[in-house]
Parts: sequence; structure tokens; C-alpha cells
Amino acid sequence: MTERLHHYVESLKEHDPESVVSVTDALGEVTIVVAREKIVSACEFLRERHSFDMLADLCGCDRGPEEDPRFEVNYHLFSTKHFRRLRLKVLLAEDDASVETVTGIWKTADWHERETYDLVGIHFEGHADLRRILLPSDFDGHALRKDFPLRGYEPYSMN
Repeated sequence: MTERLHHYVESLKEHDPESVVSVTDALGEVTIVVAREKIVSACEFLRERHSFDMLADLCGCDRGPEEDPRFEVNYHLFSTKHFRRLRLKVLLAEDDASVETVTGIWKTADWHERETYDLVGIHFEGHADLRRILLPSDFDGHALRKDFPLRGYEPYSMN
């Protein structure tokens, strides 16, 4: 099955060789690490040229303060035309944890990006309404960061 998915990888490389940083093929899934500045053009290309018309999920991950780059954003694409899935990943340094929004490509990215901002602290440049969505607006920090205290900061502490 992954052989078919590699067709999309090769097509993206032909379209813009600088967009593909690396490719991982594991457990029947293909993940393309995309250069941060190329994520919007890569998403547009895959939607328009290869019918990845659905953003099934977008989520952020803190790989830990000792990792460099520390953060990643995962884009899980799905095609309702050929029923294939493809994952794109952008890696972000701790001191510059921002990437351009893809809300102009898929409207569903709006809430996914807000959740990722709220819980992990990744900023989505150009997002029209980037504010907390799950935690209170006065919440201090980002709860899914690896260095966030397990019992939270005051006044949210469990003590």
C-alpha cells in the first residue's frame, strides 16, 4: 500500500524539491517532513493535484525540551476520492515555534490550530482568530508541553 503513497511523495518532490525534507515509511503509513516555509504550498498542491480534500486532523507535539527541534505539527490528510491517507509533518525550534496557517485550504484547520496553540503553544501565522479554545483565557502556560508541571501552576494547582 505504501508504494502508492510514495507516488504522492515523488510528485511533491517534482513540484517543489525544496519542500520535502525527509520521508518515513512505517507501519503502512507514509510521513513527509515538509520545510516549514513550504507547508502551505505543499498542502495546496496535494489538495489540488492529488485530491487530498480533507484535513482529518492537525495536532502539535512537544518532543521535549532536550530535543532540537522541540516541536512538531502533524497534518493528517485524507482523500475522499481515492481513500488514501498521508501525513505531513513540520518541525519547529523552541525559539521560533510558529508556522503559517492552513485555514485558507481547509476550514476545519481553524479549531485544530487553535487547540494546538492552546495546549502546545505553537503560533499559526495568519490565523484570523488564534485564541484559547479549551483552557480558560487566563490560563498560564500550555498544558501539553513536557515541562508543564503535572499539578499545574497556581491558581490551577490541585493542592
